[in-house]
Amino acid sequence: MSALSEDAPVPLPVMTGGQITPDEVAHARGRTFLDDLTRLSTDDLRTAGTDAAVVAVPQDDPPEAAEVAVWWAGLDGDERQVLETLAPAVVGNLDGVPYDVRDRANRVVLTAALAAPTTPASESAMLGQVRKSLHTEPGDPYRSLITLDTRGAGRAAIAIGDLATAADVTVVVPGMFFTVTGQMVDFTATANDLAAEQATLAPVAAAVPGDGTGNGVAVVAWMGYRTPDLSNILSLGLAETGAARLERAVAGLRAVRGVQEPRLNIVAHSYGSTTALIALASGRMTADSLTVLGSPGSSVRTASQLAVDPDEVFVGNAHSDPIAGSGYFGTDPGSASFGATALDLGTSAGIVDGDVFRRPVGHNDYLKPGTASLHDVALVAVGRGDLVRERQRRGEGGGDSVVPGSPDMYLVRPQDLQQQRD
Repeated sequence: MSALSEDAPVPLPVMTGGQITPDEVAHARGRTFLDDLTRLSTDDLRTAGTDAAVVAVPQDDPPEAAEVAVWWAGLDGDERQVLETLAPAVVGNLDGVPYDVRDRANRVVLTAALAAPTTPASESAMLGQVRKSLHTEPGDPYRSLITLDTRGAGRAAIAIGDLATAADVTVVVPGMFFTVTGQMVDFTATANDLAAEQATLAPVAAAVPGDGTGNGVAVVAWMGYRTPDLSNILSLGLAETGAARLERAVAGLRAVRGVQEPRLNIVAHSYGSTTALIALASGRMTADSLTVLGSPGSSVRTASQLAVDPDEVFVGNAHSDPIAGSGYFGTDPGSASFGATALDLGTSAGIVDGDVFRRPVGHNDYLKPGTASLHDVALVAVGRGDLVRERQRRGEGGGDSVVPGSPDMYLVRPQDLQQQRD
C-alpha cells in the first residue's frame, strides 16, 4: 500500500522545485503535464492532487499511454512515491502507469472519500458499490481498481486477475442503463464468471501470438464510459466518447506490457457493441478478437473495416432478444454481409465437448454461467475461435435466435438489462 494507507506513514521526500503552480499544471497537456507534475513543490503537489481541473486531465484529455509509460519509468523511487501518495487521483487514472500502482492509488482515493464527512451521499453510494465490487473470497483472483472517476454517474474499471502477466486479457464493455452505483457489483461478478470459464479452458488454450509470454487470464469489467439512459438513448455521442476512452484503455495495456503483449479480446454487450465497433474501426486500436452480444448495430458496415482478423469477429444473438439484429444504430453485425461468425445460440440446449449448455434467452442472458454463449465467448478469448467456427460449419445451430423487427427502446426496462445473478 502507499504511505497514506499505513498506520505509521513513511516520511516523504520533500519536493522543493516550486517552478510552477497547480493552475499551470491544469492547463498543460501531453508530456508537459507529466513533467510539470514533478516540478511542483510538495505542498503544491498536494494541492494539485485534489484540484478538480488537474484531476480531470488524466480522466478526459490524458497524455498518450506510451508517453506516460516512458515518463514513469524515468522517475526514481522517491518521485514515484511522492506522486502516488500526494496525487493518487491523478496517478490512478493515468493509462501507462503500472496497474499495481494504479490500484493502490485508486484504493486510497476510495477509502479517503468514503471516510470523509463532506462526501455527498450520492457519491458515497457509488463508492460503496465499488468497494463491494472489490471484495473477494479466499482463493479468488485478486481484483484491481484501475479506473475511478466519481463525477456525474461515475466511471470505474475493475480487473479480475493480473493484467501485468496474463496471457489472455478480455475487456468487457457494458451497454445502456449501466451505472457504477446500479450495476458495478453485478458487472464485476459477470467478469469474474467469464474469467472462471476461461480458466477452465486452459488445457485447450492456443499459444499467445508474437512475443507474449504471460500466463493465466485477466478480465476487465470496464465501465469506463457513460452509458445511455432514457434521456439520450437515441444518440451515438456516448458511443463515440466511449470509443475514445476504450482506445486509451487498450493503449495503456499495450504500453504497460511492452513486447510481452497478451492476446487482447473485446467482449461488448448491447450499446457497448456499438462503442467497441466504432473504436475498432477508428484506426487507433487493434484487438485479437471481438465478440458482440445483443448488438443494435453501428456505422461499421463490414468486419473488414475493423482492426481485427475477420475470422476473429463473432456475433451472438439470443432467442427473444428485442435488440439483437435490429440494426437500430446502423449495420447489424449479425447480418450475412457483415462477415462475422455467428455463435450457435439457437438450440434449446447443446452438448459441447461432453458438457450440456443451455441457450441464452432475452437481452441479458449472454454471460450467465451454464450458457452456450458464455462458453463460446470464453473459447474465443483463449484463442480457440476455430472451435466455434467449426461447430457452425457443421450446422449445429437451430437458427431461431433473432426476433425480427425494430425494438421500441423505451420499453426495455433497466432491470432487464442488468447483469442479474442466478
